[in-house]
Amino acid sequence: MTTSSSPLTAWVANRKGAADPLKTVGGPTLRFAFYARMSTAEFQDRASSRSWQLEAATELIGGHGRVVAEYIDVGHTRRRPWSRRPRATALLEALAAPDRPFDAIVVGEYERAFAGRQLQALLPILDARGVALWLPELDGPIHSADPVHAAALLHLAARSKQEIQRARFRVLAAMRAQVLQQGRYQGGRPPYGYLLADAGPHPNGRHAQWGRQLHRLEPDPATAINVIWMFAQRLAGRSIASIARNLNDARIPSPSNADPDRNPHRATQYWTTHTVASILANPRYTGRQVWNRQGTDHPLDEAADETAARRWNPGADWSLSPGLAHPGLVSEEDFVTAQAIDTRPRRATRTYALSGLVRCRPCGRTMQPTGSTAGPATAAATAGPALSP
Repeated sequence: MTTSSSPLTAWVANRKGAADPLKTVGGPTLRFAFYARMSTAEFQDRASSRSWQLEAATELIGGHGRVVAEYIDVGHTRRRPWSRRPRATALLEALAAPDRPFDAIVVGEYERAFAGRQLQALLPILDARGVALWLPELDGPIHSADPVHAAALLHLAARSKQEIQRARFRVLAAMRAQVLQQGRYQGGRPPYGYLLADAGPHPNGRHAQWGRQLHRLEPDPATAINVIWMFAQRLAGRSIASIARNLNDARIPSPSNADPDRNPHRATQYWTTHTVASILANPRYTGRQVWNRQGTDHPLDEAADETAARRWNPGADWSLSPGLAHPGLVSEEDFVTAQAIDTRPRRATRTYALSGLVRCRPCGRTMQPTGSTAGPATAAATAGPALSP
């Protein structure tokens, strides 16, 4: 016997006073498209998040219609406009269909569906299609020409923007303090040459009860030796290009090949000068925890397209742990010395017409122009690393 056909279910459904929130009370029945959003799939239960948003939406439209289609975005920040959310985009495309299956749109909460003034940019599109948007905060459909509704939408936009700014400030301030006071690892992919290891239970008692652990960096036996070799070669005066060339000649797997599961966004199979330079410039190889080397600029005008730009922060904005947070692969003195080494030839900049266009047939690598300072000493130093591929 299924739950839906059990005697108890039938009794509850027929009990006096128990009403179906979607049952219409006379008049035409509207067909609603329900939109919901979850920012992360790792830290939220999709089923419960969908349920509470849908419950708020169905309570709002009770007596007016029912939900006939669902559009739920998962893993997309609300800063991202609807045109860059897959399910929201599908909903917008469905608006133009002459046989669309819905008459109106309903959301469970403004701040789950919109950020800032995104809704103001969306309303003209909805009005042109004759589709109303129902908001719980307005207790019904939005009327664009109503000055009260216009004022309410401005208030909701300001509140949403304020919440984003407040949450961002609190999170960044907490992360900065954790690095400066505890040297705590702040997540993300471990640098090449390191693995993640448990560092004891989470300091938050509730999280510790759930089994959450802190993490720290530990040298990876398979790749840490490569990082040590790169710093040694750089300190010996080798150029970054020659270091990359020797790594490829020795068939040492590049970072994306060494850990493809954690680098699905990187398709480069070979070492490049950029990869080597990034490793040699990363101060975390000294054993100190460094945070906020890079920042992301998010425009707060959510009516426009999201154009988050990565930027390097000045050293004064970096957060550096007071002591060693993990085993280092190079001393601080050697790291600083390596940063001052410049092996670039002092000559006029050349332009190579075929740069990036010519590809090696045997290995598939793109040819890159490299300044040559070849001589007896340089030729002798080009022997590959004494490492196993």
